[in-house]
Amino acid sequence: MGMAASGSQFHVLAVDDSLIDRKLIERLLKTSSYIVTTVDSGSKALEFLGWHEDDRRNTDGTYVSPQNHQEVEVNLVITDYCMPGMTGYDLLRKIKESSSLRNIPVVIMSSENVPSRINRCLEEGAEEFFLKPVRLSDVNKLKPHMMKAKKQEKRESTPPPPPPPPPPPPLLSQPLPLQPQSQPPVPPPQSQKQPPQLTMRSSNHHNRVITRGRAWMKGFPPRTEQDLDTMI
Repeated sequence: MGMAASGSQFHVLAVDDSLIDRKLIERLLKTSSYIVTTVDSGSKALEFLGWHEDDRRNTDGTYVSPQNHQEVEVNLVITDYCMPGMTGYDLLRKIKESSSLRNIPVVIMSSENVPSRINRCLEEGAEEFFLKPVRLSDVNKLKPHMMKAKKQEKRESTPPPPPPPPPPPPLLSQPLPLQPQSQPPVPPPQSQKQPPQLTMRSSNHHNRVITRGRAWMKGFPPRTEQDLDTMI
């Protein structure tokens, strides 16, 4: 197993049972400034990834290598299809069935151009299928897949934002001031008619009337007795 020094570059795990092919892919990856770890079997690849039946993985997105107990982050796995024991297709399925490893991009290499094999790997979740010998132009296709997986992992590790606060209650419009209701004009008070007052004539007035009658009688004496009776 070979592992380049860790750094800020992308880390690729190369799996191939052929030493020559393994060295070739390692050199191409390093030429593209990738950190490279090489293993010769699918079982060792899973062991390096920290895959077990209980699917153990650190919560910070890194993998613990059981060989050196160092925390490493694998950004992509490139594996040969035909290998003894565990094929590249079997390794692909193990990774994609794992809840903790399924976001790692997987690329398959093969010296045989079998369409059914290629389609099966792509349907299972492989990002690319390269025909050997792998070229530098093929390696240049790896970075977009690693960038995409990196962004997806970041989104999944970021907690969702808290829900927005409830909207404030609607502002109540201030009631308009009450306008004074116009009162109907009050009619002026009608003058109450006073009942007619009966004037009582005093006894002096009566005396004056009698006196005047007597004076009239004195000034105008009756001519006959009949007239006198009438006046009386």
